[in-house]
Parts: sequence; C-alpha cells; structure tokens
Amino acid sequence: MVKKDLLTYKEIGQTRVLIRGAGEMASGMGHRLFKSGFKVCLLEISCPLAVRRMVSFCEAVYDREKTVEGVTAIRIDEPSEIFSVWEEGKLPLLVDPENKTKEFLNPHVLIDAILAKRNISTKITDAPLVVGLGPGFKAGKDVHVVIETNRGHNLGRLIFEGEAEPNTGVPGMIGGYGLERVIRAPRDGKFKLLKDIGDLVAEGETVAYVKGEPVRATISGVIRGLLRDGSEVTQGLKAGDIDPRSEQSYCATISEKARAIGGSVLEAILSQLPQRLREEKE
Repeated sequence: MVKKDLLTYKEIGQTRVLIRGAGEMASGMGHRLFKSGFKVCLLEISCPLAVRRMVSFCEAVYDREKTVEGVTAIRIDEPSEIFSVWEEGKLPLLVDPENKTKEFLNPHVLIDAILAKRNISTKITDAPLVVGLGPGFKAGKDVHVVIETNRGHNLGRLIFEGEAEPNTGVPGMIGGYGLERVIRAPRDGKFKLLKDIGDLVAEGETVAYVKGEPVRATISGVIRGLLRDGSEVTQGLKAGDIDPRSEQSYCATISEKARAIGGSVLEAILSQLPQRLREEKE
C-alpha cells in the first residue's frame, strides 16, 4: 500500500490560499478554510453586488470590515498589509479584480470563486494548485480541479477532467420554491430599500423601489438576501431572495450549499496540494 502525501498541521498553517471573489459561496468556503488553519486572502471588485450580504465578506469593501459567524474580514489597501491582518487572526480583503496580488503573495492555492459562469482570467499556472468553482472552467486546461456548484446529486463533486454542469439559470428548491423566491429588478436605476434582510414579508408586498417602480415580494417568507440600498441595478438583475421557511436565523448563517462547496475545496487542497508541490520541486 503506497502512503499518500499529507499536509501536516504546521504546513496547513503556512499554506497561502488566494480566493478571487468574496460573495456568498466564496465567503462560506473562505470561512471553512480559515477555520481549518489556512492563510486565506480574498480579492473583490470595487462595487460588489451581493444579495446575501449578511454572510458575504465582500461587504467589507463598503464597511471596511465584515464578520460572518465569528470570522472577520478586513479591507486593506496594500498587499503588504496582508501579513499583519493574519497576525490579528482575521481575513485580509483587497479590491483587486485584476489579481495583481498574486504576484506579491505567491499563493500555494488559487481559487476562482467569482461564479461568473465563465473564466475571466484565471490560469492553471497561477499557483501550484488552481481550483475553479462551477461552469466556465475546464479541468486540466484552465484549472487543476473544478468543483460542481449546481444543486443536486453532484453538488460539491471534484472534477479532474472536463467541466461542471452548464448554468441552468434556475435556483435550487427551498421549501418547494425555486424561481419564485428570487426578486429581480424591474428596470434600470438605483435600488431604494423599504425592507431589509431578516424582515418577514407577504407575497406582493413592496420591498424596494427602482426609479419609483415598486419591487414586490414574489412569495411570502423572510427576506434572506437583498441588495444594498443605493445599488445601481439593471432590469432583470437578481436583487433579492425570499426564504419561504421564514426562519430568520438562516439569514445570518452560512448556507448548506456554501458549506458543502467549502468542504469540497478543503478536500481538493488536502488531497492534491502535496502532490502538486512535490511535482514542482522535481
């Protein structure tokens, strides 16, 4: 029986993980990796549009810091500040859509968690181990490993050849509702809130306005996600999410999907990084 390479706890604590994206899924994954001992750094765009804001580290772009289930991300302005944030036991976050931080940090693992449904600029040579979340990446070409993000039997599956399932455009079922639970912007303009995350609403109730046009609750339940007040939206953009289960505590906790994906990324790192590092040395 061949002994498999494993990362020691000390090596985990020295492993630098760079995550492109800090929305809901990226945050759930980053939270799990951070709690597992990895050195995690997050990159975002200058105006992220997170719907599930209470569990998205990207809110630190606006508020300088964001805490999700006891883990705090701090927005910094220079890569040189990364190490001091790590020493504080927190997650550094930079506005860096071009991924320039990669050259400074020289990460062991790079994860594309932008969820753009296409590969914007991530390359398999960006780090010893490169992981892509969802469709838009080809394992063995763009990244080393693709993680399936579509709800269903294969959610969280590690793909070493080929691609994830195509984007269906249909949200996963929660409490018997799929498309019905998504709130979309009725027109282009500025999003003006009347309600906020955690509020209980009835079907048809107005939760926001866009240029005077009401944005109504599509079903009854609790608002689990909603764009920030003042966000610039385009017609049809996902602007909110209603949970028919009406459990308000779910609004501030990481979803089962994000936890599953986080566990899969953890598996990918633990099972693949030692081999990748050894191959680089040979």
